[in-house]
Amino acid sequence: MPFAQLTDGRLQYEITGPPDAPVMVFSNSLGATLSMWDSQAPVFQKQFRVLRYDTRGHGQSTVTPGPYTIEQLGRDVLALLDELELDRANFCGLSMGGQAGMWLALNAAARLDTLILCNTAAKIGTPELWNTRIETVRKGGMKSISTAVMERWFSSDFRRNSPDLVAAIKQLFERTSPEGYAANCAAIRDFDARETIAAIPIPTLVISGAHDAATTPADGRYLAHQIGGARYVELNAAHLSNIEAPDRFNAELNAFLQS
Repeated sequence: MPFAQLTDGRLQYEITGPPDAPVMVFSNSLGATLSMWDSQAPVFQKQFRVLRYDTRGHGQSTVTPGPYTIEQLGRDVLALLDELELDRANFCGLSMGGQAGMWLALNAAARLDTLILCNTAAKIGTPELWNTRIETVRKGGMKSISTAVMERWFSSDFRRNSPDLVAAIKQLFERTSPEGYAANCAAIRDFDARETIAAIPIPTLVISGAHDAATTPADGRYLAHQIGGARYVELNAAHLSNIEAPDRFNAELNAFLQS
């Protein structure tokens, strides 16, 4: 896969679909890579130029010194669009990726046509939670938290019915750079858009998972209530709703984009 050059590193990305089609950017969650969108890319690349990338500190993208900020991650997206000479895009981000989308919509709205915020919140967790996570990963590595993360990412029914898929995703999670993960934890820890989120001026879809304990349906409803005209959808899934409920996720996303 190709890389986009940043001032202090590079981002691995993949772009597929008709060259003259509108652009759809997919942004991964904490601890994942662009592969988390494998159930979306083949569907949407029929009508969009699908651009997905490994967030800084993840996958094959550069692990630059931390801590990171959500603004930094948002500016990485703008740099990626600039390098590919893409003026505007639709943006779909999950969890941390959704927070990057919020920053973009608040600070670079002219670059976005629509915004899809999936399993995310204007403020996720507490500083204590993230500081503990950072310390745990630095001391024990990714395997020290991988089982607990899978329990947050997927409902018990999904883990029971799709053990091979969950095991593969767990292995991918465990290959994440601990330093990159910790640096991104700090970005989430320090981001709080609760007082500004209402200023988002572009059409927005909010997707939550009914069984998501990390970014709850209440968090999603708050976003949808604050953002004028936003549409809210709740899926029968936990945190990675695009993987646990891909058919419904894709249908809701497609309906929103066509509306």
